[in-house]
Amino acid sequence: MADIDNKDQAEMDPADMEDVEEVEEEETGEDENSKARQLTVQMMQNPQILAALQERLDGLNGSPSGYMESLPKVVKRRVNALKNLQVKCAHIEAKFYEEVHELERKYAALYQPLFDKRSDIVKAAYEPTDEECEWKADEEEELTVSKQDEMKEKAKLEEEKKDEEKEDPKGIPEFWLTVFKNVDLLSEMLQEHDEPILKHLQDIKVKFSDPGQPMSFTLEFLFEANDFFTNTVLTKTYKMRSEPDETDPFSFDGPEIMCCTGCTIDWTKGKNVTLKTIKKKQKHKGRGTVRTVTKTVPNDSFFNFFTPPEVPESGELDEDSEAVLAADFEIGHFIRERIVPRAVLYFTGEAIEDDDDDYDEEGEEADDEEGEEEADEENDPDYDPKKDAVPPAECKQQ
Repeated sequence: MADIDNKDQAEMDPADMEDVEEVEEEETGEDENSKARQLTVQMMQNPQILAALQERLDGLNGSPSGYMESLPKVVKRRVNALKNLQVKCAHIEAKFYEEVHELERKYAALYQPLFDKRSDIVKAAYEPTDEECEWKADEEEELTVSKQDEMKEKAKLEEEKKDEEKEDPKGIPEFWLTVFKNVDLLSEMLQEHDEPILKHLQDIKVKFSDPGQPMSFTLEFLFEANDFFTNTVLTKTYKMRSEPDETDPFSFDGPEIMCCTGCTIDWTKGKNVTLKTIKKKQKHKGRGTVRTVTKTVPNDSFFNFFTPPEVPESGELDEDSEAVLAADFEIGHFIRERIVPRAVLYFTGEAIEDDDDDYDEEGEEADDEEGEEEADEENDPDYDPKKDAVPPAECKQQ
């Protein structure tokens, strides 16, 4: 390959530079091919690159190549037969999920005694034995026997000192409130005025629909007696469907929540945190006099969770209601699938660390891509931020 120093390059005519580049490419073609092959091998051995490539390939789904249109009628006819088979597969898959729901109901009965005991410990109805309170730490956290004995003795003295200073707290105070505050999806719903009420929350249960009934599940929030409302149980029921849509059977991807119903909260007078009173001044058009009007308006609160938007018979909702319902469905599913079965791990924060481990790497990559996109957008004089606005999530309606 010709060796050209920087000084000579600077003095060359651009046209001459093009000639040199072409010559270099011709002379080094074999070397470049070899390097390209080595680079390809290295790339295919890198799991991050493979994952990114797979993501890019997945993004190509739904982009017909036009090949189908070019097929003879007799072949298209056979493809239609395959599509009919696919519809039958969707119906079998629906039956599979129905049986999964039956299994969930069966095992819920096995879990419930454990969840009941958890509730009894939280609300101080049961004091666990020393044996039940023994917990073996992870290997990373294990200490030497002598160190453990030393710490146990120290902890015992501290506990005795605390017992002398104040009464022993009952159960596990603010258990569910802490769970909610530790989970971003739920903490975003909490307002400061909700917290004193949620301190009285003693348990959350999941109840599945009875055999032979339409698929559904109910979340039951059990409260001890309090000054805010007279209900001892607040409920939220989610109705699901596990069958392909006749108009679009290929979109079936398991059970979907179709609608949800809440319950009436019997608030104590003056304690309804879902409403607030505001005062507005109004000026009379003719006389010019000013009067103060008191109005009651909705207030942000976790307890709005129990009054979701009603779905009209037509199934059509405005964008705001659709966004609220979509978020509501996600929250209900998350409480059922994650919070209730693993409540203690969300209380301690261990489940949150596991969730972070699942998403950190992906999040970092997304941040990097976002940064690159933002930089490109800033350098683009034709960039219009309004075009990038994301519409609210659509919720599935029956």
